[in-house]
This record gives sequence, C-alpha cells and structure tokens, in this order.
Amino acid sequence: MIVAVVGVGVIGGSVGLAARRRLGATVRGIDPNAEAALEAGAIEEAHDDLATALQDADAAVVAVPLGVLPETVAAVLQAAPPGCVVTDVGSTKRAVVAWNGDERFVGGHPLAGSEAAGVAHAREDLFDGALWYLTPTSSTSGLALERLHRLIAGMGAQAAAIDADTHDRMMAAVSHLPHVVANVLVGQAARALGGERLPPTGPSFRDATRVAGANPGLWPDIYVSNRDALLHAIDGTVERLQEARAALAAGDRDALQTWQSDAAGERQALLEAGLTGGAAHELRAVVPNRPGVIADIALTLGRDGINISDMALTPSPDFTRGEIALWVAEGDAAHAEELLVGLGFPVS
Repeated sequence: MIVAVVGVGVIGGSVGLAARRRLGATVRGIDPNAEAALEAGAIEEAHDDLATALQDADAAVVAVPLGVLPETVAAVLQAAPPGCVVTDVGSTKRAVVAWNGDERFVGGHPLAGSEAAGVAHAREDLFDGALWYLTPTSSTSGLALERLHRLIAGMGAQAAAIDADTHDRMMAAVSHLPHVVANVLVGQAARALGGERLPPTGPSFRDATRVAGANPGLWPDIYVSNRDALLHAIDGTVERLQEARAALAAGDRDALQTWQSDAAGERQALLEAGLTGGAAHELRAVVPNRPGVIADIALTLGRDGINISDMALTPSPDFTRGEIALWVAEGDAAHAEELLVGLGFPVS
C-alpha cells in the first residue's frame, strides 16, 4: 500500500507513523519541513511535487491548514491516479465537500490531536480509540469509502459517517464555541483582576479555560470556515446567558436551581449518548452499483447513531451490483436491519 500525506504536521505525521508501522504502508510526504518528518520516521520518502508523490498511490491524506484546504484537495485529486482515495483531516467540512464532487474524495475529521504542533509531536497511537468522522456524498464511490474505512480502522480509529452540515453544526457547539468561551473567560478574569496575579483557583477555571488562546495561527481559519454555524451557536449562548442573568437579577432561586439541575442532567445525557460496545454483528445486503449508494447507507445508519465498525464490498462479476457486509454493535443490529430494509436493501 502506498499512502501520500500532504502536510506532515502532528496529524499528518501521526497518519504516516500509524500507516507505516501498523499497515506496512510506504508513506510519501509533501511538506516544507519534510526533512523533519523523515527524521521522525513519519514518512520514508519526501517529495517536492504532487505528481511524483501520488504516483501509484492507493490513498492520499491532506493535512494542511483550513485556509488552503479546498484548493489543495482539488490539486491532489487532479494529480492522483484513478484508484486513489483522497481524504482530508480538516475540522470543518462544508467548504471542502462543496468544493468538489469527485467520486474518489471522502471528507474526514479525526477527533484526535495535540495542543502541541509539528511532526515532532506526532504519535503512532494518536488515533487509538478515536472517532474519525467521514462525510461521504451522493457522488462518493463505495469502493473509495470502503478503502478509507479500512485504512482508518487499521490506524486504530473508529470511522463514523455524518453529513457535512451536521458535522459543522456539531463541531460549532462542542469544539469551536468552547474555544470562544474560554477566550472570553480568561479575558474577563484578567480584566477583573486589573493586572494582579491570578490567585490560587480550583480546577473549574483551569478546566474551563484549558483551550484558551490555542494555536493563534490555526484557529482563526477554523472560526471563519465555520462562521455561520459558530455565529448561531454564539447567539444561542448569549440568549441563555441573558436568561440566567434575568433569573439572577430577580433573585429567583428556584429558576437558578432548575437551571443548574437541568444542566447536570443534559451533560450526563450528552456523555452517555455516544457510548457503544459489545460484540459486533454482521449484516449483508445486495445493493445496486450506482454512485452514492454506500454513502447513503453509511449516512442513514450514522444519523441514527449506529457506527459501522467494519465493512466489505464485493462487486458482482458484471459490476451491476455488489454485496455489502457491515459489522455493527450487537445491540444496534435489529435497528440497522430495519434501516437497510427501509432503503430497499433486504438483509440476508
């Protein structure tokens, strides 16, 4: 297997390390700091141009900053061979997905990373147990999605399909907004103290502001690329703060207690919502060979919270149809079968 990594920082470098050591892949890298990537063992070949790096490649992972991501993905797709699956690791998806409709491209976002930057901080085990979102579309090739799914699983992560709009709204709420709020909190504290040294504090302030000021070179692009969803999340936060302020101004202890209690319950529900486990169950269905059919299946299951732990696609000799095998958690099997039947694909 040949994997090309475009942008060999902490994420791209970790992809390279995992692909080399766990999958036995030949990893080629393109990066201004490629020599450091070679020294770290993240790549074994450094290249200056896309055409050479992508020659005969089975997969390409684009790990460049969001500000140049769409055009870089487009350039990689232009240089990549016909059978090469191309993905990215950007934390927002709508812009890059909307940029192209190539059947070889599947948007991706691993929920893993490091506060430190650079290939020196790359780790082979960075993706172990991590959720790795994939955003296939109606134009996505089923074979490309299957190949990427296996690559991600081989690096230790769990792939989950989600549509790009839902992904970006979710990231605005659980990642981008917390960064905004953390920045506000530290600014508020600094002004309240008037330049005095921060007194000893409990863990709540440290935990709530851990991400404040994270990577100033990276985060402005994240904010701008997800502007609409983040603005909506900020507006919602302002509205809820106004409600809390009104209850406080009125001295409404009951309202404040209800607010606090509701928050505890909602937090617990959010933490439990993504927990899955247990044995895997295999489902098989025959599907027509048409663009987007595998993506449709993955997105339909993903919308109902069913993660596919593995998949295999076997085309028929005449390539008019294929058999797809899916492995899902035992507890999700019955519902997954209902969803597949609902799409018109009886399960055998």
